[in-house]
Amino acid sequence: MTRQGAEGSGGGAGAGAGVGAGAGLRRTLGVGDAVVIGLGSMVGAGIFAALAPAARVAGSGLLIGLAVAAVVAYCNAMSSARLAALYPASGGTYVYGRERLGDFWGYLAGWSFVVGKTASCAAMALTVGAYVWPGQAHAVAVGAVVALTAVNYGGVRKSARLTRVIVAVVLAVLASVVVVCLGSRASDAGRLDVGVSGGVGGVLQAAGLLFFAFAGYARIATLGEEVRDPAHTIPRAVPLALGIALVVYVAVAVSVLTVLGTDGLGSASAPLADAVRAAGVPGLVPVVRVGAAVAALGSLLALILGVSRTALAMARDRHLPGALAVVHPRFQVPHRAELAVGAVVAVLAATVDVRGAIGFSSFGVLAYYAVANASAWTLGSALSQRVLPAVGLVGCATLAFALPGVPVVVGTAVLLAGAAVYGVRRWTVTR
Repeated sequence: MTRQGAEGSGGGAGAGAGVGAGAGLRRTLGVGDAVVIGLGSMVGAGIFAALAPAARVAGSGLLIGLAVAAVVAYCNAMSSARLAALYPASGGTYVYGRERLGDFWGYLAGWSFVVGKTASCAAMALTVGAYVWPGQAHAVAVGAVVALTAVNYGGVRKSARLTRVIVAVVLAVLASVVVVCLGSRASDAGRLDVGVSGGVGGVLQAAGLLFFAFAGYARIATLGEEVRDPAHTIPRAVPLALGIALVVYVAVAVSVLTVLGTDGLGSASAPLADAVRAAGVPGLVPVVRVGAAVAALGSLLALILGVSRTALAMARDRHLPGALAVVHPRFQVPHRAELAVGAVVAVLAATVDVRGAIGFSSFGVLAYYAVANASAWTLGSALSQRVLPAVGLVGCATLAFALPGVPVVVGTAVLLAGAAVYGVRRWTVTR
């Protein structure tokens, strides 16, 4: 049954009260903290790696693909911000889908997020290992998971402080890449020729790949139960974090393109490192590698935060074991959910190399935001209230099915598996 809460303070309170029997989380994050956590999620390892595959499929349409991804991300961000202000509880789109569309749609969003992002956590951990100590990537990955799980266990404020340091380091590295490339004699603005040499399909594929790098703003909404004055804070923090990330991405993409060109960027194995080397500053390559490792750590930290909060929300509704809904009396964090997520990710990072097998995560995150936009569509009937959710919903569906075939097939299979689990659980409960 769909629960249509009235929009306003009453709806937010109702949502917060109805999320479960466990204790609530402490509201400690202000606008600055929320923006930093969003940036830590977005300006992560993706910017160091996503440009090359996007350039391969889009050709001269790379910057157009980036613009398309930004438009879809903006629509999703605005929908998420409106919903998070109304339902300031942990869980993000899981909560919004449940409250606005019904239990199944909320569950499906939560399922795709938890499964896909758990694999992403392991991939980010292995990325850290590959940069820090390639010969012992699995061991380093496990160590990174254990360390960041411990940080998150100590409270969201500690996580926010560490994220500030990570974001500062990554932005400094990216700024140095931009300055070196644009100031180099190898830089040629003529390489910025914008067209659609990869065709419309290539541009949309590139947008789908680049969208994944924007998706971190959801972490702000997922942490809605830990944000002070969410009705004011979240609508400010989400577009601010997204705007800063967009400026950074455009600056990096443009600067790298002026040095490598579309073909050079598309064939690069480490595009930012290759760009500074081509710009005549090979001494900066190790710094870029360190920046990539730190960025991957920031993404991993934010991912563990987001997955554990969604697991908390699903456990409150018994879609996951109820024991995961317990909140630590001192640190005010879902410590059992955090430990469970950390344990699963550590096992994956120790035993499986999933870096090349998580394409379905892009499909899953687009499905997740499709539910968010559909939920936001129900918040009002005026045209001005429905334009952004409609554009976001169509954009998510288009980009999801424009992805390469394997991610689409695997992502669809993951969603169908989640629906089957939901159906079996409902059948068991009703017998």
